[in-house]
Amino acid sequence: MDHRPSNLLDEALGLDHHHQTKGRVVLIEDCVETSGAFVLHHLIKRSLSLNTSGVVIFVAFSQPFSHYDRILRKLGCNLVVQRDNNRFFFFDMLMLESPDVDGEKTSEDWLVSLYGKIRETVEANAQPEDNRNRVTIMTDDVSLMEVAANGSSNHVLDFLHYCHTLTSEFGCSLVTLNHEDIYTSMEGPTLLLQMEYLADVLIKAEPLATGLATDVHGQLTVLNKEIWDGQRSSRKKVHNFHFKVKENSVECFYPGSRT
Repeated sequence: MDHRPSNLLDEALGLDHHHQTKGRVVLIEDCVETSGAFVLHHLIKRSLSLNTSGVVIFVAFSQPFSHYDRILRKLGCNLVVQRDNNRFFFFDMLMLESPDVDGEKTSEDWLVSLYGKIRETVEANAQPEDNRNRVTIMTDDVSLMEVAANGSSNHVLDFLHYCHTLTSEFGCSLVTLNHEDIYTSMEGPTLLLQMEYLADVLIKAEPLATGLATDVHGQLTVLNKEIWDGQRSSRKKVHNFHFKVKENSVECFYPGSRT
């Protein structure tokens, strides 16, 4: 039985051998104990693979370009080359200046400006008639976007809704990473619930229910809300498997499949 991570994870995500499914919204949720960043790295590599002409627009709040370049090189993907070839567009938000006294207006303004830049990049690169040319918009930490927006979840939601419209207008995909556990003590985590509602695919990275293990780093639950069965009807599908993050890959496997 083939346990290659790309096959298991891609199958769960509903990806085919050539490109991402058109116009999908993917939400990755993780926690302090179990990071879901490796899914983001996998999707970057997948979107920029040699048998596609995909383009990635990456909005970084958590880590600089050098961090992702180092990780993706280990996975066999050179982000410097992809950037020079206009396939990887990196928006570094780590140096974003803190909002001033008029913080609410300022946070809204930079989010509007950021969306404008993303839309311009999508318009310049999206080719709806070419099924291979998929634009994927990614952001690595929605919670830090909320911090940068002076705590305004409404402004962040507006921004994500605007990005969501691009998936139907241009056929691009939207991938976001957020930390589920920061909302556990809050009443009515509107931002998280709204993001889960928008998502076509929800991925949860969690620690093992049985506790720590040396050969397993955690478990993934993938809820794919729309799986076409070939007869123009859709159904929900849930995948559960374990994973182990290695130096230059991630191994995914079903529980009980390893001896």
